[in-house]
Amino acid sequence: MATAGDDDLPIEVVDLLTWLRVERGRSVNTLAAYRNDLRAYVAWLDERGTTIAAVTEADLNDYVAHLRAQGRASSSLKRSLVAVRGLHRFLAEEQEGRTDPAADLEMPKVPKGLPKALSEPEVAALLESVQGDDPIARRDRAILEVLYGTGLRISELVGLSLGDLDLDAGLLRAFGKGAKERIVPVGRFATASLVAWLGAGGRPDLEPERWARRGDAEALFLNTRGGRLSRQGAWIVVRRAGEQVGLAGRLTPHVLRHSCATHMLDHGADIRSVQELLGHASISTTQVYTLVSPERLLSVYRSAHPRATTTG
Repeated sequence: MATAGDDDLPIEVVDLLTWLRVERGRSVNTLAAYRNDLRAYVAWLDERGTTIAAVTEADLNDYVAHLRAQGRASSSLKRSLVAVRGLHRFLAEEQEGRTDPAADLEMPKVPKGLPKALSEPEVAALLESVQGDDPIARRDRAILEVLYGTGLRISELVGLSLGDLDLDAGLLRAFGKGAKERIVPVGRFATASLVAWLGAGGRPDLEPERWARRGDAEALFLNTRGGRLSRQGAWIVVRRAGEQVGLAGRLTPHVLRHSCATHMLDHGADIRSVQELLGHASISTTQVYTLVSPERLLSVYRSAHPRATTTG
């Protein structure tokens, strides 16, 4: 089933996007990235006078050279080639006897960037920066406390509904990439901020007389018009708080996720527990957080190495 924006795409691409959406449960953002990268790929093939069905390994090598000539960063290049390789693999698996010209396509190596976690004092200053007791202040405090306290992605945060919370048990239900569901603990500070937001003088004051869209009535976080808060709206909340405490340019919702993971590991959390909390499919994704905590490394070194400290 094609979407309205797929009318200009070849049937092979439409079939892949449908499969990714229906069978693999890929997110809207992932599908949009595939669509854009494959649209660019098809346009290049058209200029070359060839079709998807006629692509050879030599064509793909030329396409890689074409992307490199555009000055693409390794991460951008790899994302484009993942989409292209995925298309040809899908077609080869779906159509018996069809070869996969991308089977030996080498992917560029992307150097792992180190997450820029905040220090614990910086997080404390951030969480204390929202002053006031009006509905917006209560909402913004709850957003910051939940992002840091649970490590949720921004899309998971704005996707929360009232039924996803069990504050008596200190738990919430998040839907991550590929609509995968997981249960996440909610700490006492985040719980307290949510109770304040949901109580009289908080969320009820932003509820409209008539809900504009179905589903808004169940949204945990509302905007000033009484609709579900968007990703952009939540991003603005975080940015505004960061500017108040001198973190402009450094703070994003994902930095709070990084900080949650890093600080838990600093305090001795098991890496597999952190993996489960963050909803990482692979532990290798979580392991990057162990690279960014010199305090933890120094602590382990001092406690474990026989010649790390001097004695009187």
